[in-house]
Amino acid sequence: MKLWMAYPFLRPGWRDFGLIASAAAILVGCQRGPPKERGTFRQPDLVEITNLDPTIRLDIRYATSNNFLHRPVYAQARAFLQRSAAEAISRANQKVKAEGFGLMIFDGYRPWSVTKTFWDSASAYERAIEFVANPKKGSRHNRGCAVDLTLCDLKTGREVAMPSDYDEFSERAFPDYQGGNAEARAARDLLRRIMEAEGFTVYKAEWWHFDFSGWKEYPILDVPFERLR
Repeated sequence: MKLWMAYPFLRPGWRDFGLIASAAAILVGCQRGPPKERGTFRQPDLVEITNLDPTIRLDIRYATSNNFLHRPVYAQARAFLQRSAAEAISRANQKVKAEGFGLMIFDGYRPWSVTKTFWDSASAYERAIEFVANPKKGSRHNRGCAVDLTLCDLKTGREVAMPSDYDEFSERAFPDYQGGNAEARAARDLLRRIMEAEGFTVYKAEWWHFDFSGWKEYPILDVPFERLR
């Protein structure tokens, strides 16, 4: 699938894209803190995923230089989610074990300030395709209701091959991409089926990103990992 077919504003000859993207970047660049939200939200209850299920593996890329920024943005390699989402992840992990796999977490709750860093570092193309969240709106990660994850082989402990790498900004990352290796697509689709059965929805441009139902009920947070227990 050509990206401009899914996103018509990227079709060849679309001349105003650069101007609009540049203007948006300037506006967001002036933002100093999380957006002000109205309404009533649930009390946050962030829990460390591995405290609920120690068999879940972690590969927290943003605590390393192995990410699209090529530098750490987290001081600690930890993963948190709102309690109901974390419990659903634990159930999903038990289900994939029956298939010979385990879950490997790349990222969970993400402080708003990190989302702002991502946006500031992204290209106009990456912003337009929404591979990075607009800090003006905040993200599901900021609410503790989004998780980035994959499968690992229980026998070897190795990450299972998927149609694209994690944080690969290409059409191969789309959850409905039909190219590449059939075995990799089957693994991706298995992960999606099990996550959806536990109340998650896959993100339109990233096979690894899943949002938990009810995410709108939680506020945007900017609490660093060091302040979480």
